[in-house]
Amino acid sequence: MQISNERYFLERRRHDLALRMLRHEARTRTINDCTGLSESQIRRLYQSYALRHTSAPLRRHRGKSPRQVAYFTRNVRIQLAASVLVNLFNTFGLLERRPRPGAAGMEFAWRFCDAFETHRQLLAATHPQLLDSQDLSIEHAWFLLQHLHGGGELRISQCHVCTGQYLYSLARPHGHPCPACKLKKKPARPRPRQATLRMTGIRGKPAC
Repeated sequence: MQISNERYFLERRRHDLALRMLRHEARTRTINDCTGLSESQIRRLYQSYALRHTSAPLRRHRGKSPRQVAYFTRNVRIQLAASVLVNLFNTFGLLERRPRPGAAGMEFAWRFCDAFETHRQLLAATHPQLLDSQDLSIEHAWFLLQHLHGGGELRISQCHVCTGQYLYSLARPHGHPCPACKLKKKPARPRPRQATLRMTGIRGKPAC
């Protein structure tokens, strides 16, 4: 009886994790890697639960998952969002261990979802413009975590200005401030000349 109960709770947790990832519009392959559910099981779960228990239909992304390392450092804003995510990976203990099959692998995936959702909440509260223009999807987040475990091109360094941890690429020099410090030093855009004249009360001369 105890074995049956453990198996039931394991399967229940597996389906709950899949539904949680479906809400974030994760691809079928990613859900399969994290839960061990088959494509048909994920499809049935999507049809029977996701479409009925959400106010708006969830999108199902097709095609290959993101696999471009340069995406995370292509500009300062996306690099900052990725750096915040990496710090959360470290906080949730995801950089210290690798995903494993079975229940241990699911616990890793649950922590990953916790980190991803915390990341979105944190950006929404502090840098909402990062969510609007340069959003990191759950697919990007999963690929980034796998890439860091593989010891690829992306690495973590410490800023010599604020001492914060940030993500950088070996393909680019990183002996400079972190993206957060860069954004703080970024000068404001100059106002158009006509707008400046209107604010000072000076009007241009009428054309002859």
